[in-house]
Amino acid sequence: MPSPHTPSASMASQQPPVPISITICGDGGCGKSSITLRLVRSQWTSEYDPTIEDSYSITRRIDGIVYHLSLTDTAGQEEYRGMWASSNLGADAFLLVYDITSRDSLDALTYFNDLIDMEAETRLDNAARARRAGLSPSSPTSPSSYDGGAGSGAKTIPPVKIVAGNKCDLQESRQVPAAIGLEWARRRGCGFMETSARLEVNIEETFALIVRRVVEGRRLAEMGVTDAEANMNSRGMTKPLTPLPPGSDDEKGSRGPGARGPNILNGGRVGRGGGGFWRKLRCW
Repeated sequence: MPSPHTPSASMASQQPPVPISITICGDGGCGKSSITLRLVRSQWTSEYDPTIEDSYSITRRIDGIVYHLSLTDTAGQEEYRGMWASSNLGADAFLLVYDITSRDSLDALTYFNDLIDMEAETRLDNAARARRAGLSPSSPTSPSSYDGGAGSGAKTIPPVKIVAGNKCDLQESRQVPAAIGLEWARRRGCGFMETSARLEVNIEETFALIVRRVVEGRRLAEMGVTDAEANMNSRGMTKPLTPLPPGSDDEKGSRGPGARGPNILNGGRVGRGGGGFWRKLRCW
């Protein structure tokens, strides 16, 4: 068996982080900044301070590989949306956030989704031109989706889209059933999660899902799959994720190491019925 200190293992450990850019969008007040700050700083605040635009960088190890995530937390207010459209369409992935206590916030995602779909069409056109020129979308001499930054005109791999129904701890005020959010996402080719920035439910899991789908999209492009977006949107691409890891609560209601989210067995029940809401929900 090779030693963990063999040259190949050493080279793998010295590989630079893989860059992935993510734009977070949605209506004002839906919790975009709260989700971002939960991921970046493990912080949460109940005060609402409208964001014009903030950028963050973090690294995460997912499936044994280190990724450098460039996050752009964008404005949701209508008066700033023109700025959003001109500067943030170059991302590898988009997290579309709505508030489960506001149906209007889900409807507002249509605006952002339409912009992202137009960007996806541009990238598919770029990929087609690259193929006609005899180039692979991932070739060093052709445009690449690995490029970061605001420019999107040279990218060739369609962006990943994930919908997040935030504030899922506010069950008494829910206006958007999970099934409605899931159906909205599926009809538009998006992955789906429900999150709570306040209780730190599905925050890390959502970004891990984004990373895995971006990696899969790049892999398909390298294989020469022409309709990468359609393949990415297949239901079987990602296994369902449970918001609470198995065994995170023992029989006495104590928390296991690394457990996140509401302590269901110790008075932190979310929803009604046997086992609570989270025991039934699966996210795609």
